[in-house]
Amino acid sequence: MDPTTNLRYLIAPGGVFEGRLRVPGDKSISHRSIMLSAIADGVTRISGFLEGADALATLAAFRRMGVEIEGPTQGELSVHGVGLRGLTQSEGPLDMGNSGTAMRLLAGLLAGQTFPSTLIGDESLTRRPMRRVTAPLAQMGAQILTTADGTAPLRVEPVSGLRGIEYPLPMASAQVKSCLMLAGLYAQGETCIIETAPTRDHTERMLTAFGYSVRRAGARVCLTGGGRLLGCRLNIPADISSAAFFMVGASIAPGSDLLLENVGINPTRVGIINILRGMGANIELIDRRTAGGEPVADIRVKAARLRGIHIPVDQVPLAIDEFPAIFIAAACAEGETILTGAEELRVKESDRIQVMADGLVQLGIQAEPRPDGIRILGGQIGSTDGGSIHAQGDHRIAMSFAMAGLRAEGPIEVHDCANVETSFPGFPGLAAQAGLKIQEQAA
Repeated sequence: MDPTTNLRYLIAPGGVFEGRLRVPGDKSISHRSIMLSAIADGVTRISGFLEGADALATLAAFRRMGVEIEGPTQGELSVHGVGLRGLTQSEGPLDMGNSGTAMRLLAGLLAGQTFPSTLIGDESLTRRPMRRVTAPLAQMGAQILTTADGTAPLRVEPVSGLRGIEYPLPMASAQVKSCLMLAGLYAQGETCIIETAPTRDHTERMLTAFGYSVRRAGARVCLTGGGRLLGCRLNIPADISSAAFFMVGASIAPGSDLLLENVGINPTRVGIINILRGMGANIELIDRRTAGGEPVADIRVKAARLRGIHIPVDQVPLAIDEFPAIFIAAACAEGETILTGAEELRVKESDRIQVMADGLVQLGIQAEPRPDGIRILGGQIGSTDGGSIHAQGDHRIAMSFAMAGLRAEGPIEVHDCANVETSFPGFPGLAAQAGLKIQEQAA
C-alpha cells in the first residue's frame, strides 16, 4: 500500500481472539541485520526479515551504496557484504521514509565513510529531532549538517577520521547508543556509551553474532574501532511490538485464548509483558529458546479482568513503542492508569501522548495528557453511535485504536492508516484471522 494513500479501518464492535498466529519479523532487528551484513565480509543469510516499508527503505539504501542483496522472498534474503570500507557513494539522497531508527543509525554508520551522503525522509520523519545523534557524533569528529531546527535532511560529510569517545546518554535511547556504536566501528580507539537505564541491546547481540567484540560492564558498553565483521546466519524473531496489539486485544476481549508464535522476548523489550501482567493480564511464555542470538518464546494470552496501575518508571524504556496499545488496555481496565517519565512519546511518528488522549476522549474515555505521560480512567469505549479517530499517519496509533473495537459499543472508524505498512504489512488480514471485525477501505 502506498503510504500516501488515504486509507481507513472500519471496525465493528465485539470479537474474540482465538487460535494461533505469527506476527511479522522484528523491525528493529531487521534494520540492523541489513546494516551489519552489508559491512561484513562474506555472505549473510537472513530469515524472518520484515518486508515492511521501513525495513525495505534500509535495504534499498544499501543497494544504492553498492551492496548486492538477493531477495527478500517470504522473509528470506542473502546479503553479499562489502566489508567495513567497501560501501560506495549513492548517486542521490538515501530516503529513509518514515523510519527514525534507520536515519539515526545510518547517521552513525555513514559518519565514518570516505564519501558524502544525504539522508531524507517523509514529512513525519523530517520533524523528528536529530541533534541527539548529530551532537555526540560531532564529538567523535563527524561533520553532519541539519536544518536550523536540528532535523532532517542530514548531510553527512566525509572527514579524515573519527575518534572514540566516552558518552553518557542523557536519556534512555537504543537508537543513540546504536548510532554511536556503528560510528565506533570506524573510530580510532575505544567508544564507550554509558546508559541511564537499560535499552534494547539488539546491536550488541548482533555485533557479537558477526564476530565483533563488544564489552559490557554494568551500564557501560564499549567497542574498539577497526575490527572485522564476518558473514553469518541470522534468524529474526517475530516482533514483540507487533505482538503487543494482539496481547492487548486478547486480554480485553472476553473469551479470548490466543497463541503468538516465535516472539522475541529480549529482556530489554519485555515491558509490554511486565506492564500487562501488572494490570492482571493472563500471559504465559511457552517453550523459551534462543534464535539468532535472541531469546524467543510462544506467548499465550487469555482474556482477563484488568485493573489500572501506576506504570513503574523502570518499565518505560522497555515498552516505549508499545504504549499506544497499553493505553487501550488502560481504557478497558478498572480504575486509573498513570504513566510518567515518558516524554519521549511526544517526539515519535506523532505526539503519541496527545494523539492517543484525543482519540480516547473521542471514544468517551477520560484521558488527561501530561508533559511526560498520561492519566487514563478506564470505562466504556464509545457509544452505540460509534466513534471516529484520526491516526495522524502513525502506524501504532492506527493499530491500537483498531483493537479498541473489541470492547466498543459501536463501530469505530480509524483514518489515515496507510503507514501501518511501514511496520506491519498485512495487519488487517492477520487481525481478521485472529477475530477482529475489521475492514480496510480507501477513503
